Amino acid sequence: MPHETPSRIDGVTLVSHPLVQHKVTRLRDRSAPTKLFKELVDEIAMLLAYEATASLALEPYPVETPLESHVGVTVRGKKLTVVPILRAGLGMVEGVLRLVPGARVGHIGLYRDHDTLEPVDYYFKVPGDAADRAFILLDPMLATGGSSAAAVTSLKKAGAEQITFMCIVAAPEGIQRLREAHPDVHIICAAIDRELNSHGYIVPGLGDAGDRLFGTR
Repeated sequence: MPHETPSRIDGVTLVSHPLVQHKVTRLRDRSAPTKLFKELVDEIAMLLAYEATASLALEPYPVETPLESHVGVTVRGKKLTVVPILRAGLGMVEGVLRLVPGARVGHIGLYRDHDTLEPVDYYFKVPGDAADRAFILLDPMLATGGSSAAAVTSLKKAGAEQITFMCIVAAPEGIQRLREAHPDVHIICAAIDRELNSHGYIVPGLGDAGDRLFGTR
């Protein structure tokens, strides 16, 4: 099957690269052990980061090759900051940093109340010069959209102006909620699943990403 270019519809980029889709399918497998699950999340995050950084601005950069002078390019513009939503977002950080090792790392602590399905905020730490930075917000799952929307709101309150949300699996309900709350935030994902079930889990989904990453329930 030939590689399809990522789809961009209503502020969402669905990355359809064969390697990404292959790894997502393996990630869904309930029999995948914690070690393999971590490795797959890490690898998918690196592949998604390639797309998430596609719009970084460039500027000329002169170098001396072994043979002659050459003017290449280097990334310019806003400094990049990666912000995982704790705790599951931590599993995506190293994959992104392998692609952009100079990026700073912030943290946002949110969890979803299992009764109300609404986000609860407990930790926030990002660089102080937020207005001068481009942010990539990380969470493997975009389910109800409550936590992601709350995290974006917190970043904007800190002064952030350029934010991309990157996840592995998204539900239509989560996409709609995040887009309605923050239409300026672009979403990068590897899969858009069918729906949320009555417990707020994405189906077919891959279960609780945090539990599967860290081996806890």
